[in-house]
Amino acid sequence: MTDFIYSSWGALVITLLMQIPFLIIFFSVVNKKAFVDNVAADTPAEKYTSTRYLWIAVVLISFFVINFASVKYMPTFVEANAELSNVKDVDISATSWKFDMSERSFKVGDTVRFLAKSEDTMHSFALYHPDGGLLFTMMLMPGLETASALVHTFDKPGVYMVRCLEYCGVNHHGMRSVITVAEK
Repeated sequence: MTDFIYSSWGALVITLLMQIPFLIIFFSVVNKKAFVDNVAADTPAEKYTSTRYLWIAVVLISFFVINFASVKYMPTFVEANAELSNVKDVDISATSWKFDMSERSFKVGDTVRFLAKSEDTMHSFALYHPDGGLLFTMMLMPGLETASALVHTFDKPGVYMVRCLEYCGVNHHGMRSVITVAEK
């Protein structure tokens, strides 16, 4: 169930579950003040202050609870805690207008840890699915001692396009490569 909550459809459902009650209350209050009871309220101002602080507390507590509950689903946390016994490490060096990769061919089901560094300027390493959708992108900053790392498991065969999405000079448009994934 928690996997669904942290998926894109789950986020939409949770958002609607939060917004629909708010909209119902909002429109009922607006309707009441506009048509049923359109005179000024005699509620003391002190009551509004305590209600305001209560709402701020509810929002802050909800924010922290939701964020702490979702930490284990963040890609960096999952990657750091994943059982990585049979992972292939691929070293990537990005220099002006090319990617040097230690390996470019994989099989369906292979789990690959991309370890990428920039040698000269800002680059990115973006991997596109064979159908054209963006799978992930990594920002590569020059001068870092450790490589940027991301773990990905290939689930479909095909030719995956690699591109730089950070403008890196006059031949930025030509900075691309391919990764081939074959059936098992």
